[in-house]
Amino acid sequence: MFDNALHAAGGEKTAQWRPVAEESRPVRILLIALALGGLAVLVVAPLAVVFAEALARGAGQALASLARPEATSAIRLTLIVAAISVPVNAVFGIAAAWTITKFDFRGKAFLITLIDLPFSVSPVVAGLALVLLFGTNSLIGGWLVASGLPVIFALPGIVLASIFVTFPFVARELIPVMIEQGRAEEEAALTLGASGWRIFLTVTLPNIKWALLYGVLLCNARAMGEFGAVAVVSGKIRGQTATMPITIEMLYNEYLSVAAFSLAAVLALLGLLTLALKTVLEWRHADQLAATRRH
Repeated sequence: MFDNALHAAGGEKTAQWRPVAEESRPVRILLIALALGGLAVLVVAPLAVVFAEALARGAGQALASLARPEATSAIRLTLIVAAISVPVNAVFGIAAAWTITKFDFRGKAFLITLIDLPFSVSPVVAGLALVLLFGTNSLIGGWLVASGLPVIFALPGIVLASIFVTFPFVARELIPVMIEQGRAEEEAALTLGASGWRIFLTVTLPNIKWALLYGVLLCNARAMGEFGAVAVVSGKIRGQTATMPITIEMLYNEYLSVAAFSLAAVLALLGLLTLALKTVLEWRHADQLAATRRH
């Protein structure tokens, strides 16, 4: 009788127990509806409006607006800036991640904090700092302008601003992966007589290549869409230093809605392409990228 009572009590306790994370069906439906509703309002609807406004007067008008000199100049400048800043940040990110994960030294935590600095500093503040450092009224900037190498209100300033705001992306993707990888393989290759460059190419790079590509995609998306820092250092010179985001703002303020939204649609398509590549990477190489989620 005692065993039966104990068994009944245990069965009742088991029946009442459920995982903490398991919610009732109405709660799950409500949470899913809230998530989908938020995505629809904050992401899907704005993108739909952009493409709808771009095609409001027909595809021919949208394509004609993209053929305007200021639009083609903005697209070309944006791609040039991304083509320069992304490889530079890839090299800097690899160097920073290698230094932090392979060597022990004083100030490592401070270096990691410096890498994260662009995440916490407003891009507008970063742009103003570049203007103060390389503007015509500064010592360095005045000398560069006198030498025919202006930085502010020119391509170099836009590239520097883009490099600053996108610097953390590659390094922050590589650091946790290289920590997870450890030093054993590199040390083994070193004992076998391999040079540092050969160790990097044959041991380190194959282990971090997918995380590196993931960070490069994020860096590229931010570089093409950066507005704040670039707006400060570029001077918004139409057809010369106006990138796609800046040109979109200028066209919209001039009530050229079709031209503005057509250029915005191109920028959105570039972002969606980057997102698609990022999703493919996450799907096909989830194991290699899992370490980045634990940092």
